[in-house]
Formats: sequence, C-alpha cells, structure tokens
Amino acid sequence: MALEQRAIRRVLIANRGEIAVRIIRACHELGLEAIQVYSEADRDSLPVQMADGSICIGPPPSSRSYLRSDVLIDAARTAKADAIHPGYGFLSENAAFARACDEAGIVFIGPSAQVIASMGDKASARRIALEAGVAVTPGSQGTVANAEAAHAAASELGYPVLLKATAGGGGRGMRVVRDKAQLAASFADAAREAQAAFGDGSIYVEKFLERVRHVEIQMLSDGDTVLHLGERDCSIQRRNQKLVEESPSPALDDTVRTQMGEAAVRVCRHVSYHSAGTIEFILDAVSGAFYFMEMNTRIQVEHPVTEFVTGIDILKEQIRIAQGEHLRIAQAQVRLTGHAIECRINAEDPVRDFAPAPGQVQGLRMPGGPGIRIDSHMYEGYRIPPYYDSLLAKVIAWGQDREEALARMRRALSEMKIEGVHTTIPFHTRLLADERFRCSDVHTRFVEDELMRSI
Repeated sequence: MALEQRAIRRVLIANRGEIAVRIIRACHELGLEAIQVYSEADRDSLPVQMADGSICIGPPPSSRSYLRSDVLIDAARTAKADAIHPGYGFLSENAAFARACDEAGIVFIGPSAQVIASMGDKASARRIALEAGVAVTPGSQGTVANAEAAHAAASELGYPVLLKATAGGGGRGMRVVRDKAQLAASFADAAREAQAAFGDGSIYVEKFLERVRHVEIQMLSDGDTVLHLGERDCSIQRRNQKLVEESPSPALDDTVRTQMGEAAVRVCRHVSYHSAGTIEFILDAVSGAFYFMEMNTRIQVEHPVTEFVTGIDILKEQIRIAQGEHLRIAQAQVRLTGHAIECRINAEDPVRDFAPAPGQVQGLRMPGGPGIRIDSHMYEGYRIPPYYDSLLAKVIAWGQDREEALARMRRALSEMKIEGVHTTIPFHTRLLADERFRCSDVHTRFVEDELMRSI
C-alpha cells in the first residue's frame, strides 16, 4: 500500500517533562526542529531550554494549558509547525484533538482519529479484540452511565470488579471494588479523576482477576508491515500505576510469547493501525492463559526497556511512520538481546503512603556506567510543580541477563542522589532486595498486599 508522504520539518511538542525531552532528542537526531509548549509553571523547564523555540500556552492547571486543544493548534500555527507530537497522557489519546490537527493541516504523530476513537476507548477496544479473535477479560457491554448501572454489571460479573476509565491510562480513573458498599464512592472518584486527567469521565466495568501479571506488547505498524517488538512485564504496580517494568517478561515461555505477539498483531491489522502503540494483556502465569485488556494508541512511559533489548528507536520510527515512510525491518529481524529493567523515580514519599512531594531539587547526582540510561527533565535547582504527574526520572538498566540487569540497577540506585525532595528511590532499593521480586514471584497486587505490609 502506498503511504501518503508528508514532509515534516518542525514538530510542536504538546507535552512536558521527561517525554518532551525524549521527543526533542528524537527530532534533533532526525534533523527536525522541535518547538516546546509550556505552562507558566514550566517556564524554566529543561524541555524549554533544549527546544529550538517555545510558546507559553497558559496558566499551570492542565485544564487551562496542556488539555486545551484549541490553544495547542494555535501554537502550532504560530510556530509554523508541520506536526504535533502529543507524547503520553494529556491529549495523546484524544480523537477530537487528532481530528482537529488533521483539519488544520497539521500532522498528528500517532494513529488516525478514527483509530484512536475505536482503540483509545477501552470499551470499544474490547469489542474489536473479540472481532479479531483475541480473548478479553469479562466485563460490561460498553460504558456504564452511573453507579447503579455499574452495580448491575458487577452483579452479573461477580465482585470484585475493576472500574476503568475508557480514556487515557497511567492508572488514572481506575478503582478496585470488592462489594456494593464501595461502589458509589469508587465510581464517583474514578469518573472525577478520569475527567480531570483526560477530559472524559466515561467508565466501564471489568472483572477483577486476582494474582495475575500485566504483560504488554510493543507494536510498530506502517499499515503494511505490523511488528511486535516483544513484551514488557509491568506487574509491579501500586494503585494501578506502574512502578517497574522489564523486558522480556520472566513469566513467559517461548510458546506464550509467540501466541501473545501474534494476538497483538491480529488486533492491529484488524483496525489498520499506523504508528507506535501497545497492546496490554492480563496473564495467568500458572495456566499461561492471557486476555486482552486494552490498547494504548501512543508512546508508553516504559518504551526504553524495549529500545534497550531490541536496539530499535521507537520514537524515531513513530515520527518516520507519521511522515509516510515504510518500516525498514521485518518481524524476523526483531531480536530480543539481554534483559532491561526500568524504575520510575517519582517525587513521592513512600513513608507517607507515597504522598506527592513537590519542592526544589537542591542537589543532584545521576548514575551512569555500563548498561545505564537515564530519561529525565530534572536538573539541580529545578522546582517540581505540584500540578502534574510526579515522575522525575526513569532509570533503565540493561544486562546480558536478568541477574546482571538487576545488579546494574541496584548499583545505579545507590549512585543516584536527589536532595531537597522525597523520592521513591528507597522504595525501589527495598523492592530490588526482596527475594520474591528477585525470583519474579510477583503479581499486580504484590506491592500493596505483600511488599509494603512487610516493611
């Protein structure tokens, strides 16, 4: 299939933080200019300092800046940008924003608005997965309008259930509900959180499966060639937000790995997917059975572990696809080499139930050495704003095997010093010392139900 060639020379980055830095670097390596938008709270941010130009888009609250599609389109026009990269979160899975870009003659670096609407909406994505012959976790038939409708669905499925926002990701708009008494408050909380984070408070209900693993497949597709780049294990979570990711998954054998990759390819082909994306599965590590959970029609926070083990720059490939280029490799050429682990370093205090800890970074020492990569927007003197996600840095360690990757991660965390604010470094140090984690005897509730209770 002939792809539409769309020359991109200047990219507006409609995001902030470490992913904005990552996109700027990809643009510069491709010889493209990068224009950074920023709220008043991010005026002195590292992405603003690194970009070829910058535009203020409003006051600190994301609802008045990073979630304003009209302001972002105007900024792109002002900057004479050919394309907009949405990163992750904010408007990255907003079909209306992708459509507005298209109508304005601006390339949206991601899939089409139609695909985002069908796959970015998690309830719709479940129907599509079934059409593609991929099993899904039991759940409601579409969204539920209120707590009463949610209870009706939960009664049919059987408690416990998971309330999930149809838009966005990152664990926002998700609540585990174990009985009817919790439902009304949990529904209101999930809908409110989803509305604030993604501008869409729609909720659906899914059966909550106990002691499972979260495994996802990284995809790249130009419409003709559909590649899966292996899997990432994202089972170390807290309140449905990922804390640690690794590739390959210690829980998969070659048979399940092949089956899961083929299932992900079928889903992408079914919707003629173009761009980078991720198919997420729930895995029963005992039986090997897996179920489609959702698709993220964007770049993922944890993409670096896949880049480490495959040697493929996912951001650059995503931009090339947006320009109408064909992928230059075939599935047979994708090889997973070694093992990679990522720890998310957040401005949170683990001792106080991971309470957000904004403030000023008064001292900073980043780790380095063999097999270590740092993705961060942090610098000494940086003032962490209280308005956004608390992610400060991602520490990624690669080794020839999991044991070496873990050893390098332990070393990197011991070298890393962030003064002036509380961070999750002590939590990660504790996790990596835990024998259950070292043996990969974990599940998606491991942190809350086992690790934190033993501290």
